[in-house]
Amino acid sequence: MLVLAPNSQFLYREIYQKGQQQHLWTNGSCLLLQKNCGYFGSDWRSRKLKKNTARRQWRIEALWPDLSRPSTVEMEPINDCDQLDQILLRAQDLSQPILIDWMAAWCRKCIYLKPKLEKLAAEFDTKIKFYYVDVNKVPQALVKRGNISKMPTIQVWKDGEMKEEVIGGHKAWLVIEEVRQMIQKFV
Repeated sequence: MLVLAPNSQFLYREIYQKGQQQHLWTNGSCLLLQKNCGYFGSDWRSRKLKKNTARRQWRIEALWPDLSRPSTVEMEPINDCDQLDQILLRAQDLSQPILIDWMAAWCRKCIYLKPKLEKLAAEFDTKIKFYYVDVNKVPQALVKRGNISKMPTIQVWKDGEMKEEVIGGHKAWLVIEEVRQMIQKFV
């Protein structure tokens, strides 16, 4: 049985029993109860709570986000060629790839894609660093260095050179899946 709710406070309201199924409703929480054997419940007819604990195995898992990891990681901007060189050198020393989102402030798909990439950055928080370049705010030498012709373009750089890219002119969820697969090749 699965009850979905947004937060992690457990306030039990009602317990219904129908045969072997348990229905547990909570106020604003999320609880998964799996019954392997035995009986758990309450006797509402006599208003006495009975808990049979003999030979029962319950698996209880709380389903809420892992708060030890961030849900989004803000991408850092790259403003010129010197900064890109420093970032590439640092990544090469750590033998870690970087991801660069080449975007523009006027590009609707770029703007729509950026928060989704920041969520993806949280998934790969320690494995890859995410950056973005606003092509209208940087020197054209930097844009030429990235060999950018369309936007949004998402590139993975490793060992000081561009390894693979995704040009995101289609649906955002498809782009994110392609980027996820591209990242997994290099981490």
